[in-house]
Amino acid sequence: MTKILVNIWAYDHHAKFIVYCEDNSASLEKAILDKLGEKSIVWEKTGMFSRLNRITYEEVINGGDDATSERPLSTEEGSRSSVGARTS
Repeated sequence: MTKILVNIWAYDHHAKFIVYCEDNSASLEKAILDKLGEKSIVWEKTGMFSRLNRITYEEVINGGDDATSERPLSTEEGSRSSVGARTS
């Protein structure tokens, strides 16, 4: 199982939470939807309304809630998505 830090910015609100999933996009999507369905996520009002709604997620590699890799595994903005290339 991979530990993923998820950030969502949408409609003047922000949420940040951790999910655990297998190392594939279908498992990550299911884990995010399951977490949203629990209704345990705290949504914070940002005060900066933007037409740009986005979700980012990063693999947590050092164990702490805020310890993440140096790059997002994937980023989706609106209907477009891009996947970061792994580098050594």
